[in-house]
Amino acid sequence: MNWIVGNLQNALDTWNGKLSEIYTLVTQSPSSFKGGTIWEIIVNINGALQAVGLALLVLFFVIGVVRTCTNFSELKRPEQALKLFLRFAIAKGIVTYGLDLMLAVFKIIQGIVTTIMSKTSFQASSMALPQEIIDAVNNCGFFESIPLWAVTILGGLFVTVLSFILILTVYGRFFKLYMYTAIAPVPLSSFAGETTQNIGKSFLKSYIAVCLEGAIIVLACIIFSEFATSPPVVAAGAEPVNMVWKYVGELIFNMLVLVGTIRLSDRIVREMMGI
Repeated sequence: MNWIVGNLQNALDTWNGKLSEIYTLVTQSPSSFKGGTIWEIIVNINGALQAVGLALLVLFFVIGVVRTCTNFSELKRPEQALKLFLRFAIAKGIVTYGLDLMLAVFKIIQGIVTTIMSKTSFQASSMALPQEIIDAVNNCGFFESIPLWAVTILGGLFVTVLSFILILTVYGRFFKLYMYTAIAPVPLSSFAGETTQNIGKSFLKSYIAVCLEGAIIVLACIIFSEFATSPPVVAAGAEPVNMVWKYVGELIFNMLVLVGTIRLSDRIVREMMGI
């Protein structure tokens, strides 16, 4: 019988460990993730692509001038020339200091995440099997325990799979942050042209949305932690199989809600912010 209890508790320990890992990830910056070795590579790629970005900057600027000015006489007008000069200067600054701009945005949103966590005293919940289930399982006979094996194997498998889906989604956010940072000079160069600036705007909106996913993940974990403080009700005196089945069913349902919310965090952000 100890195997049945241990199997479920091991699955819950895996879940608790992944929630603790999420707590660490959402408070960590890309520059310190995995010791900063990945960040160094991303920064080097970003620096190498700045040359490409500056070349595209000139190209987009020329395309913008050709499409917005019907003839070259318009370029002689001081206000038009000043407008084009400012656009080119601002676009060049965005490409050159794009990494600093993106880090500033990340720090602002990271401050929002930290504030949410500090105001709610968020911490990873520690889920454990109720003592009623442990006693009921230990007191049942051999033949009564056969269906319990099937329930606990399936329940433990579901919980373990959901915990890995959960952490993979959070790791996926880090990968997106790295990808956006690495390739930033290319889409940011589109600000040089009035007709191409929507590319850069879409890029910045998408990057902000990825950063804000951290806030949604934290909120989802806070809500789930409240569910975890009130575990599924276990009916005293019921058959051990029914007790375990009801407990595992409600537990998996709550976990599915959390996993689904975190997996849809990007869509939630876009619906909230209209981006």
